[in-house]
Parts: sequence; structure tokens; C-alpha cells
Amino acid sequence: MVWCKNLKSERKPSKRSVFTRYFVLYAGFILAFTNFMKSQFLRELYEFMLTRGYAKRTIETYFTWITDFIRFHNYAQPKDMHAEHVEAYLTHLAVRRQCAKSTQATALNALLFLYNKYLDNPLPEDMTFLNSKRERKLPVVLTQDEVKAVLGRASKQHYLAMALLYGSGLRLMECVRLRAGDIDFNYKCIRVWFGKGGKHRVVTLSEALIPLLQTQIENVEQTLVRDLNVPSFAGAWLPKGLRKKYQSRNKTVEWQYLFPSQRLSIDPESKHLRRHHIDEKQLQRDVKRASLEAGIKKHVTPHTLRHSFATHLLAAGADIRTVQHQLGHADVRTTQIYTHVLQQGGNGVISPLTRLAL
Repeated sequence: MVWCKNLKSERKPSKRSVFTRYFVLYAGFILAFTNFMKSQFLRELYEFMLTRGYAKRTIETYFTWITDFIRFHNYAQPKDMHAEHVEAYLTHLAVRRQCAKSTQATALNALLFLYNKYLDNPLPEDMTFLNSKRERKLPVVLTQDEVKAVLGRASKQHYLAMALLYGSGLRLMECVRLRAGDIDFNYKCIRVWFGKGGKHRVVTLSEALIPLLQTQIENVEQTLVRDLNVPSFAGAWLPKGLRKKYQSRNKTVEWQYLFPSQRLSIDPESKHLRRHHIDEKQLQRDVKRASLEAGIKKHVTPHTLRHSFATHLLAAGADIRTVQHQLGHADVRTTQIYTHVLQQGGNGVISPLTRLAL
């Protein structure tokens, strides 16, 4: 098993706490990417996904689960394993690791890709494995005062992005991937391209953010002028289809990232010099810092601002279908989880203890 000898440097995991085991699992792609240049199998798998236009995050996610699947079966070659090995692994995720349904589904998708598309050895549709019974977590929602406190403590660099997360209900990556041309000041909306599931949608834009956005686009234009003076600058990254259709448009302002990185960097796909968007971890750290400084005891992440956007819209009387469209949910049942937050709390159900004269 020469192809995976470099993966064997990791010690076999012993019993750990749930948190530690999850940390090791989601750090798996780091191990995979560290070793893939030394492993022919992993290198070819990486190139296979890259040349077929898979997103960087999809590649990282699939690498996480594929390498974890290999380690679970003591580094056996994937071509020597099939449905029964996949079933055993997925059951292990549900029983031993107690993964959520969505987590188990992601692992299944990664292995379906491995066998159905890469190894060309399709898995049967009637596999029998134990489905995870762990329900998804209820969303953490901030009050309007708490949102105001968090935004009030945001750094100057990240305030606008954080305000868009709450003001437009954007996902974290949707926010950092915005282009200058995605902002429509006339119709007061934002066009979100290639969101979750590769879908496009239009979301609302708060009038309060228009002056800040106009200033931000001016800054982007100034940055572009400097970049154009660099001989090797290849312009902004574009999807493959748009790259062919608009060959020179990637050097215009509207195609530049709204929140550009401070430095130029090499595109790993084309090896060209480009200016990428900011690292999403910057926003994650700033949201965490701002919530701690505000004294909020809840677990606050960038996605919490999106949860709060949806809940506050529903509380203000917005139609659930409208909120579904704003969030980009494929199924209205996903949006209905926010109605449970409203209806099952103190505003929807009055505790009998409240009526007692104690």
C-alpha cells in the first residue's frame, strides 16, 4: 500500500472526548492536503476534482471524509473496499461518533463521489446502514439590542461585512465572495451568485449601508488601479463559463471582490496572480471578539446574525415564503425552524408558573 504510506504517520486514535474527536475529524483535510503531494492516489483525486470545476471547499470537505474512511478501515485501498465497508463506516458515524444527520449525509456524498465518479464502481442504492438520529441544533438568535451591541463593537475593517450578514441574511461565504457589481443601489438589493447548492437569488439591501458600500466600492476601484500596474496581474477569478465568455471583464471594477484581500496571491488552479477575497476566518474571529466584549453569553458566530435576520423578519410580520426566498432555502420546512423559536418561547407560550401568585 505504497500509495498511502504517508498517511500512516498519524497514530491510531484512542478514546477521546467528543469535542476532541470532532476536532481530529475536521482537521483531517489538513493531513490529507499535507500528504497529497506525496501520495499518487490523493494527488490524482485532487486533480480529478480540480479539473472538473469542484469548489475548493467541496474538495476539502470530500478529502476530510475520504481520508477518514480510509483510516477507519486501517488504510485499506478504496478499490479493495465497497458497499459493506461504506455501510460499516456510516453506521460508525451514527453510533460511535453520534454525528448529526447532515454530517452523515455529507460523508455519504463524499463516498458516493469516490466510488461512483472517481473509481467508476458505483455503490448500490439500497445500502443498509444505521441512520443518525441526532437532530439538528436549534438556531441561536440574538435580540435586536444584542445585535446592536455586537455591531457596535465590530472592527472598522469588518463592520460592513458583519452588517451585511445581519442586514441581508447572507451566509458567511456568500458575504466574502460578493463582487462590487453585485450591489444594486437603484433597486436596493444584492445579487447572490452561486450560493449554497449553486443557486442564485436576490436579497434585500438596507438603505443604511448604501453610503458605506459606495465608499467600499471606491476603495476597490483604487486597489484595482494599483493592481493593473503589476505586469503579472491576471484579474479577478471567474467561473469557467464566464471566463470564456468575458475574457477581459475580470479586470473591471464590477468583477472585483467587494472585500478584497490585502495582498495579491497565486491562484492554485491557474497559477496566475490574482487578488482574492478576505479570509472568512477574519470575520469569524471578529464576530466572536465583539460578542464577548458585548457580554453576550450565547454562542455567537457569523451564522447567528443570519438566524437573527430571519427571526426578526418573521417577528415583524414578514411572510414565511418571503423569508424562505431571502435565505435561499430550498424547502420551507427549513425556514419554519425560526417560527418555532418565536412560537415556543415566552412570546408564544405563557408558562403556567407566570400566572401563579407566588
